[in-house]
Amino acid sequence: MIEVNDLSKDFKVYHHRKGFFGSFVNLFSRKHRIVQAVDKVSFTVARGEIVGYLGPNGAGKSTTIKMLTGILVPSSGSVTVNGYIPHRQRKENAKHIGVVFGQRSHLWFDLPVQESFELLQRIYRIPEAEYRQNVEVFEELLNLGDFFRTPVRQLSLGQRMRADIAAALLHNPDVLFLDEPTIGLDVVAKARIRQFIQRINTERQVTVVLTTHDLDDVEKLCKRVILIDNARLRFDGELTALRRLLSTERLLSVDYAEAYPDVSIPNADIVYQEGARVQYRFSPEEISAADLIGTILKKFRIVDVSIQEPDIEDLIKTVYEDNLTLERKLAEPLSPDI
Repeated sequence: MIEVNDLSKDFKVYHHRKGFFGSFVNLFSRKHRIVQAVDKVSFTVARGEIVGYLGPNGAGKSTTIKMLTGILVPSSGSVTVNGYIPHRQRKENAKHIGVVFGQRSHLWFDLPVQESFELLQRIYRIPEAEYRQNVEVFEELLNLGDFFRTPVRQLSLGQRMRADIAAALLHNPDVLFLDEPTIGLDVVAKARIRQFIQRINTERQVTVVLTTHDLDDVEKLCKRVILIDNARLRFDGELTALRRLLSTERLLSVDYAEAYPDVSIPNADIVYQEGARVQYRFSPEEISAADLIGTILKKFRIVDVSIQEPDIEDLIKTVYEDNLTLERKLAEPLSPDI
C-alpha cells in the first residue's frame, strides 16, 4: 500500500546579514543553510496494517506524512501510496487517502457537523447511498448524534476529533493518516477513538499510519512501529521485538501456594515480597523466562505467574538517547527466548 525508498527532504533556511557597522539589516542577503528534515528513509506498509510512526519533536515525522499525502515534494528518493506518486498525482491520491491532523480541523467551523459532511460529500463526489450508509455507521460507532447538528466551533475537543476522523473516512479511503488523533483528550474519548480505529481497520482493511506521542495509542493499536530520530530511521519492526531488543531486565511476579521462608532463585533478584507474593528482577541475557519459571516450579508450588515487560516510553527514550546501543543490538542474532 505504501512504498518509501531513500526518501529525503531538505529545507533552505535563509538568514539576513547585518549591514555595515551592524546598524541595519541587509534585506538582499541570500545567505542560507540547509536543514535536513528527512534523510534517506525507507519502509513499506502492507494493506490493512496499523503502523506507529514515532519520534521526538523535530525528528521528521510530520514532514514524512506531508510527503506521503502530497503536501510536500521530496528532495530525493521516491514514494508511492496505493500506486500513486502523491506530489505528482495529488487529486488521484487525495481520493484514496484520509488525513487527520490532531491540532487542525478540516471541517468548517461556522457550519454544523452535518453540513460539513454534506460539503465533503460533494467535494469527493460520494454516491448518496454510500454517504448515508457511512454516516449511519459513524454516528453509531462514534456517537455523533448528540452534536451532529451543532456548529463545529461549539464542539469540545473530543467531539471535534470524532467528527474529524469520521469526515476523513466518508469517501472510503484505502489509507488513513492520523497525526496525534488523541492529543488533549480524556480517557473516555481516547478509548472510543481507539476502538473505532480498530474496527475500521478490521472490517474495512483500512491501512493506518499513526503518529503520536501518546504511547498508550501505540500499545493499544500497533503491532509494528517505525522510529525516526534526527531525520533518520532508527528502527522498523514489531513492538514486542523492540521491547526485547532494548530490555536488559524484566520483572517476574509469582503468587506462591504458601508463604515459603526462602524463595531465592539463582540468576534473579527479589525486589518485592509480601506474604506469598514475590517479584523477581532478571536479565533475559542471563536466563530465559521459561528457564526461570521451570526452576521455580521444581522447588515450589505456585498459584499464578506473570512477566512484566518494560515500559514502552522508557524503551523509546533509550532509542533516542543511545542509538549506537540499538544499532549494535539489532546486528546481533536474537536469543531463543526472543
